[in-house]
Amino acid sequence: MEDLGIQLVDSSSWLEMEEVAMGMEENAPFLDLVKYGEEQYSDSLGWLDVDEWAGDKWLATYQELAKEVQEKADVLVVIGIGGSNQAARAVVDAIGEASSVRIVWAGNNISADSICDVLKEIEGKSVYINVIAKNFETLEPGIGFRALRSFLKEVYGDSYAERVICTGTQESHLDELCKENGFRFLPFPDNIGGRFTALSPVGLFPMAVAGMNINAIAAGAKHMRQRLHTEKASENIALKYAVVRNQLYQKGFRMEMLSYFEPRYFRFAKWWMQLFGESEGKDNKGLYPLFGNFSEDLHSIGQFLQDGSNVIFETFLDVQESGASYVLHNDDVDDRFDYLNGKDFDEINRAAFEATLTAHSKKFPCVKLTVPTMDEESFGQLFYFFEFVCYLSAKILGVNPFDQPGVEAYKQYMFEALGKYE
Repeated sequence: MEDLGIQLVDSSSWLEMEEVAMGMEENAPFLDLVKYGEEQYSDSLGWLDVDEWAGDKWLATYQELAKEVQEKADVLVVIGIGGSNQAARAVVDAIGEASSVRIVWAGNNISADSICDVLKEIEGKSVYINVIAKNFETLEPGIGFRALRSFLKEVYGDSYAERVICTGTQESHLDELCKENGFRFLPFPDNIGGRFTALSPVGLFPMAVAGMNINAIAAGAKHMRQRLHTEKASENIALKYAVVRNQLYQKGFRMEMLSYFEPRYFRFAKWWMQLFGESEGKDNKGLYPLFGNFSEDLHSIGQFLQDGSNVIFETFLDVQESGASYVLHNDDVDDRFDYLNGKDFDEINRAAFEATLTAHSKKFPCVKLTVPTMDEESFGQLFYFFEFVCYLSAKILGVNPFDQPGVEAYKQYMFEALGKYE
């Protein structure tokens, strides 16, 4: 299996390699803590050992249920928000559905227009739904589930329950609903918070329905775990990335942009943004995560990146093999692009990537993460790598990586306005 690679590209001299090396030596004790997990976070570390929720037995369970859906359904509606759908959506959107079942995403907003669009899209099709909610108190999946239940009842009558699969915490209200109504139940791990659930039934079951090779995803994650456990601290890629992020934060950078030249990473970038934003943004600390969808966004925010204030540094995803090819040829139209004759889109994209990295690194530091290709094994590596780094980076920053007290603030006002507490 080809490995991820990491490189600091910094012609701006904000950060010297000697400084990074000293930071890695200083923070090496955190690496040992994170490898095995800390007792204080034991109720949030179910992802740390990949086999706990993505071992052979569990993978077979997800695949068996996915096979049933594939045989009986045209559409699986995945109802979930944030950590309950981001990972699955990232992989499915990037690789593309490889089964006969189309995945439709719902329960991730409160828009009447969106739910009406979903209902129009699934009309006349054989439909299953998978509602994903750890505690089933979040508004978006709750009302999404109600709308889709009404649809199923109208179409399938009393047999509608056979088409409902719930991923929830055992002994939660969602679990009770399953027992009362005959819905199928998959466990939402009670020892994993939502944004860390990529390698669990939350992420892997919808991926399996879409035809993704979830065995390869798990293999990639296990490979990364083994690598992070065996690399010595002075060479450990997770420690290096975590240290660089925190050193740049100490130097006044306040935002990290995940940049990529392969648009299929859009949903993965949203997963990454939630992971770091919700984990590190607390106690008035933390880097604000954002992403750059290049080359498109170079024509909008490129000016700020090149000449604006020094508040942003970039982490680039550098895909070595895109898996696609299209060569430009002369079509006898004088469009003044003949200098590109015979060049592949991939070659042109590579030139744009290298030019951007060179230009930006003269202004601020850039981290380059080399990714072999956009396949399941690479996504497995990326999921585990970033989750591990997030835990490690938060430890260096001095915040709890697994709580999210700020997320609850707006909910109190919203629930009061909607009459929940009357």
